[in-house]
Amino acid sequence: MGYTTTQQVYDILAQALTSATNTVVNGQPVPLWRFGKSKDNNVISDDTVLQYITWAGEQIDAALSELYVIPLCEKADLELTLLSDIDTYNDTVQFSKAVLLNPGDSLVFITDLTEERHTVSEVVNATDVELQDPLIGIYHVETTRVIRVKFPPTVSLTCARLAAANIYDKYFAAQANPGMSDYGKTLRKWAVSDLNAIINGITILHGQKRIGNRFFNPTLRDRYGLPPLDKDFNIKIEGGDA
Repeated sequence: MGYTTTQQVYDILAQALTSATNTVVNGQPVPLWRFGKSKDNNVISDDTVLQYITWAGEQIDAALSELYVIPLCEKADLELTLLSDIDTYNDTVQFSKAVLLNPGDSLVFITDLTEERHTVSEVVNATDVELQDPLIGIYHVETTRVIRVKFPPTVSLTCARLAAANIYDKYFAAQANPGMSDYGKTLRKWAVSDLNAIINGITILHGQKRIGNRFFNPTLRDRYGLPPLDKDFNIKIEGGDA
């Protein structure tokens, strides 16, 4: 697993790589806001997205390897409480703080016997949440802990933007259409800008182990040097406008 989820990449992809037809066919009217948000399986597959997420994660690791210990670690930042038991008779996932969740968030369901990890696909209302895959185990309110785990802010978004930008390069690089959108280039520019902010110390990844070189003992870690405020930043990743 990389620094982001396939759901986040699909949310970033524009309609050029999505389908105007909703993938869920259950005989019910399709909400208008779903059009253009369902991926086109004939154009891009889940395996392709996962591969590009892996490559985007490697780009991030290479850029931050001298500042932080890589790979970066996930941290638990939110604990949720079930409002109803999840069993054979009820498969609805309800939380007391569902409004704090977003599509693409990773949730870990923990009991004394089982542990499952799932990705949020949709936040229906203030309590109900839909998952990408159905839960396998039985979870009771009294014995279940639900924890959201995520990487530091901007890391998941940067990884998703890099993966989406590389996917656009794969499918549109050979086209010579003057009216083609520069959405892929814009995504890469945003991602590189976020990485430069981390490199220059503007954005700090809390909860991650930093690497310093003040001491010769490798077990002692120090803060990396930050550029002075009265000078221009001289550390920069090139390629944001590519």
